[in-house]
Amino acid sequence: MEIKDLLIFQSVAHNGSISKAADELNYVQSHVTAKIKSLESKLQTQLFDRHSRGTTVNSEGKKLLGYTEKILLMIEEMNKDFRDSDNPSGALEIGTIETVMKLPMVLSPFIRKFPKVDITLKTGVSQELMNHVLKHKLDGAFVSGIGKHPEIEQMNVFQEELVIISDSERVDYEHLKTKPLLVFNAGCSYRTRLENWLYDEGITDAKIMEFGTLETILGSVISGLGISLVSKSAVSHLEAAGVVQCYQIPQKYSDISTVFIRRADTYLTNTMAKFIDNIYEFKKTASSPFMQPMVHIPDQGKYLV
Repeated sequence: MEIKDLLIFQSVAHNGSISKAADELNYVQSHVTAKIKSLESKLQTQLFDRHSRGTTVNSEGKKLLGYTEKILLMIEEMNKDFRDSDNPSGALEIGTIETVMKLPMVLSPFIRKFPKVDITLKTGVSQELMNHVLKHKLDGAFVSGIGKHPEIEQMNVFQEELVIISDSERVDYEHLKTKPLLVFNAGCSYRTRLENWLYDEGITDAKIMEFGTLETILGSVISGLGISLVSKSAVSHLEAAGVVQCYQIPQKYSDISTVFIRRADTYLTNTMAKFIDNIYEFKKTASSPFMQPMVHIPDQGKYLV
């Protein structure tokens, strides 16, 4: 069995048609048909259900497709690693939760040192990003609150203290607990902790408003729409400016780690190894000051830094 045989099989499986696979691979249709029949003969099983509309992988075909994609992915990673050098190039797809305020300090040194690496960032909630890493859709991701997973390798990057924030008016905790929750979609670890705190405080019917960006959440809190749970470092400048109030909650809800994750069984390319080294270097100098990102304050009509 050759790698080309697996590539042909994968193309037929994905296209659902021998003719479409032949067009995609620039082979004559008879060659593709012969390769599929040869593969079925070697494995002593039929791999496709054939019908008037084309082909559909059967249960045996799906099993082979799983092996095929793992093998081809390993070969792709191997080739990528051999092309890497002390000056790696190519793509690195990284996920991040919206609330990693210090991320520019991690990325900037790496981008300056390795300008040929094309880093793509995808934002999302922790559970979604972990699923993308597990499905090989992301090379790695910065997430929080996911716990241990047998297929995930993780390294601690930031240790954060979470605080509840509301608008500039100081209120007591009983009043605070009656306000709507301004949060990200389900799967966000910060949202889970806020809901758990309220549940333990006897609040089970809190009104929830979902938003897509941290900037929108902060602006909505400042406008008095409700409360949210965020890292203290993300809002210390807003607290100092007097536009938000911060409230502490018990340590079991407030202490949280942001970790970088990758699949434990994924081949460690030079590019990824250098990215991880860069994270270690950041951790050594984590005490260095950094500039907070600008956040738009709608009712103030200006940006605070």
